[in-house]
Amino acid sequence: MSVLHLLTLSLLISISGAKFSGRPGVNYGQLGNNLPSPSDSVTLIKSLNAKSVKLYDANPSILAALNATDIVVSVMVPNELIVNITKSKTLSDDWIKSNVLPFYPSTKIRYLLVGNEILSSQDSELKSALVPAMRKIQRSLKTLGVKKVKVGTTLAMDVLNSSYPPSSGEFRSDISGSVMKPMLQFLNRTKSFLFVDVYPYFAWAQDPAHINLDYAIFESTNVTVMDPVTNLTYHNLFDQMIDAFVFAMKRLGYPDLRIWVAETGWPNNGDYDQIGANIYNAATYNRNVVKKLAAEPPVGTPARPGKVLPSFIFALYNENQKTGPGTERHFGLLHPNGSQVYEIELSGKTTEYKEALPGPENNEGYKGKIWCVVAKGANWTQLGDALSYACSQGNNTCDPIKPGGSCHKPDLMVFHASYAFSSYWASFRKVGGTCYFNGLATQTIKDPGYGRCEFPSVTL
Repeated sequence: MSVLHLLTLSLLISISGAKFSGRPGVNYGQLGNNLPSPSDSVTLIKSLNAKSVKLYDANPSILAALNATDIVVSVMVPNELIVNITKSKTLSDDWIKSNVLPFYPSTKIRYLLVGNEILSSQDSELKSALVPAMRKIQRSLKTLGVKKVKVGTTLAMDVLNSSYPPSSGEFRSDISGSVMKPMLQFLNRTKSFLFVDVYPYFAWAQDPAHINLDYAIFESTNVTVMDPVTNLTYHNLFDQMIDAFVFAMKRLGYPDLRIWVAETGWPNNGDYDQIGANIYNAATYNRNVVKKLAAEPPVGTPARPGKVLPSFIFALYNENQKTGPGTERHFGLLHPNGSQVYEIELSGKTTEYKEALPGPENNEGYKGKIWCVVAKGANWTQLGDALSYACSQGNNTCDPIKPGGSCHKPDLMVFHASYAFSSYWASFRKVGGTCYFNGLATQTIKDPGYGRCEFPSVTL
């Protein structure tokens, strides 16, 4: 056999034998005003033994910092551009020219996600534009000679109308035929992935009385769930949630389309009314999910045993400018100063960690009253607008802080704002109102009332 034939055969064996790694990467969010520089962040990503990273944009400074590394990168087209990209091939081409070509291929951009959780939106125009925008972006990549980048989009669990038992998994009726069927066709044709966000924390926290915590954090030894239709046995909640997507895709005729877990993780802290958000649970979940995902040979799930399940852990940092409940700002593997929230690395090779974890203190829901007051260090110049907002929502929220009211004195902005925040939250929490106010508010279990002034509270 000639040398040329031997080299060709060797190359074919090398390619066919290449394994798609299950080692998870990390999501690199940037919603913090105190985060390390991109170059320092890349160093930290390497220190976690992460081989891939997902961005929520195409930040040029971060892409430049990733240049010439072996870290595989996923970038994202912002949600707000999707409708316009659908209408304009030029805009699609220009986005690739501006955000991909200056860095590719020396920065290993391999995945391009069009929007983030678009199908959780109430915007019907945006939802209907999603798949056409994905097609436009794919054509632009091909036209501009970018051959190694897969196009996808991220989906939250709420795209499923049913997820339990897993065999009942099906997509919501409003998107099943109109969006999901053409999306799956596109992903299948381009050999891409269904990117899904999977958070056992939220599923457990919504029903802790009926879902075992150890089952949610991969620690159960005697808790199993059997699917009565398939007779598949589940040993953790993560696998259940993944397989619900498997069966939902099967219903639409795509039983073999690959899944990529775009986000998974567990919060290391949260508000008083958020059960189970603590360092112990976060470390236990993330260490265990890394061990599962990075296992060799691959473990897969009951519906897809032995299959690699590529994933990104959420998230690199605790991000102090994320809005919403306290858990949103506490999913990080790292503090903004670069130190670890708890010991972890993402190769899956570490089986023992040196430091003992702090015991969990909120695995049972808090019982008692909670108030919402001005946060320590809040920007006082912004309190006026927040106070006005809280008082403008009805229910006579702020009557007691009006002149002559029981809480008018002392006539100081900070006292009035605390009352207004607490009153607003007590009135509207059940319909989605939060104690956040763009970072100006925080929960407390210490009664802020005084004299005749009694602050409204939430009782759990």
